[in-house]
Amino acid sequence: MTSPDPFMLEPSAVRRSFDAAAASFDASAAVHAEIRTRLLERLDVIRMEPDVVLDLGAGTGHGSRALKDRYKSALVVAADFSAPMLVRAAKQQRLFRGFARVATDAHRLALRAGSVDMVFSNLMLQWSHDPDAVLQQIRRVLKPNGLLTFTSLGPDTLRELRSVWSKVDTYVHVHRFIDMHDLGDALMRAGFAEPVMDTQRLTITYRDGETLLQELVGSGSGNVAIGRRHGLTARAAMTAVRAGYEELRREGVLPVSVEVVYGHAWVGSVKGEKREASGEVRVPVSRIGRR
Repeated sequence: MTSPDPFMLEPSAVRRSFDAAAASFDASAAVHAEIRTRLLERLDVIRMEPDVVLDLGAGTGHGSRALKDRYKSALVVAADFSAPMLVRAAKQQRLFRGFARVATDAHRLALRAGSVDMVFSNLMLQWSHDPDAVLQQIRRVLKPNGLLTFTSLGPDTLRELRSVWSKVDTYVHVHRFIDMHDLGDALMRAGFAEPVMDTQRLTITYRDGETLLQELVGSGSGNVAIGRRHGLTARAAMTAVRAGYEELRREGVLPVSVEVVYGHAWVGSVKGEKREASGEVRVPVSRIGRR
């Protein structure tokens, strides 16, 4: 009998994590917000006037509000599997600029086939235990010539934390994020036309490791792999992790790598797009928070 993959995500734990983080998400998700802004900016070059836009993994609704501002005549649907997140999303509604809210699992979208012109999804796919199923569902609900534009996290994300923990014990402490090329292959399997993929590497800096851990938990981004340690982590292990991370301190700050994967794919005909060159940007987390 084959042993389960320790990096497989536990769906019920993912849901509980985001339900619990609904109240603290906006204050803890500065990096998430920055990447959302960058994904929205990429829509500037898309000549499209969609009738229906699906914000998949909408969370607290900031992306849905921005999409409604951009596509004023469109029906924007904020979809998330966390009901507490969608309750918070109601605060982003404005008079004459409202959007619909739908509680649904991305693996089994509660939408009709061929009912959506654009799917916008920011940092949702890495929380899927079956990305192929999610992409197939997105392909199902998109109309001919519909667009999927999304971000996910690549393998270099949190590599410093992964390296430090690997010297302490053998449990899974950092998720295994999907490579850009594997996501491209998955899009092709789902029936998308020649997806365009590229990556961007950020280095976020923190004054201390505690702030990083608080933000991960506060944004719902805790460890939910089935190979995680179930129970309290020993004090000695945490002390070793803190000491190991301190060895990486440079110029008074601790680095945290984030590899952002951008995906862009059409149903049917292929729209002309050029791949963007990868680059690295160093961004103090305090500056992101003030944006």
